[in-house]
Amino acid sequence: MELPLYPRESGQFVAERSLDVFVEEEGVQRLAEMLYSLRHSEALTASGWKKANPLAPPPTSDQAPNWVFVTDTMNFSFWPENEDQQCEVTYKGTTYRGYMTLCAAITRAMEEGVPITDPNYFSKMSIKELAHVLRSDNSTSMPMLQERHQVLTEGGRVLLEHGGSFCSFISQAGNDARKMMELIVDKLPSYRDEAMYEGKKIAIYKRAQILIADFWGIMEARGEGDIPNLDYLTMFADYRVPQALVYLGVLRYSDTLMQTLKNGELLTSGDRREVEIRGCSIWSVELIKACLCKLVEERDGQPCNINAAIIDFYLWPYAKQHHKEMAHIPIHHTRCIYY
Repeated sequence: MELPLYPRESGQFVAERSLDVFVEEEGVQRLAEMLYSLRHSEALTASGWKKANPLAPPPTSDQAPNWVFVTDTMNFSFWPENEDQQCEVTYKGTTYRGYMTLCAAITRAMEEGVPITDPNYFSKMSIKELAHVLRSDNSTSMPMLQERHQVLTEGGRVLLEHGGSFCSFISQAGNDARKMMELIVDKLPSYRDEAMYEGKKIAIYKRAQILIADFWGIMEARGEGDIPNLDYLTMFADYRVPQALVYLGVLRYSDTLMQTLKNGELLTSGDRREVEIRGCSIWSVELIKACLCKLVEERDGQPCNINAAIIDFYLWPYAKQHHKEMAHIPIHHTRCIYY
């Protein structure tokens, strides 16, 4: 069986052959300068994990790693068929949409006494029980309930086979980010985010990488964040960050692709254009990281410790905060379990 190119190499392979998505050198330089100006802020550290995940249990909690596993295992496909019909979950007086509806629903279930972070429970829970946990405030349900049920119960069974918790499962990778990613995609089929492009099997591994990064965030908050090979992680290629990269002039879409997306055409998982959006996003952030590190080393005379995951941790909230300004840039839509 042919092994896929890993995400960084996949991004470069796609970017060098892309027909409809292009990495803009000036935009890369400009964003690197912007991030350089923020290099001492909490926005460019993993220590801001709790701030970025306000609905998660405290990082010191025994439940935090399993909470991350449950949410990241179901972290896909939140976009609504119609913008005015979105799944919503209200928790402690705040109404959430998108990915945050999942976080709110999981934390709400914990407060209601549902053992949703216990693999003994979620490996066997019924689809009806999961529907209750993920229930919306309105008539618009969370998309892909059946798929979420399938991947969550599958994930629970895998954890039970490997010590009964996410910590015991991931410990088999010896606290190494690269080995963690290999373990996750080997044991958990729903994390195997791969595609064929120009005759080559490539890997994006968005959810596998964000699971590692979230685990790192928890450990960093605990003062135990020394995980080797974190620089092996790339950005997490989804919907929002590519939109931000286009808005910031880092990526450019062809006129044909831009019109296709504005027309609302769905791209299937593995479609050439979908792969190009995600692959070029990965490679552009690798170039931004290299440019940023060069600035830090030349101007500050010290090594750079900002990796692609941290840049993603900055860009995703940036996209959410500036969604009105970038509303003219269409988000690509692909209904799948990978992101």
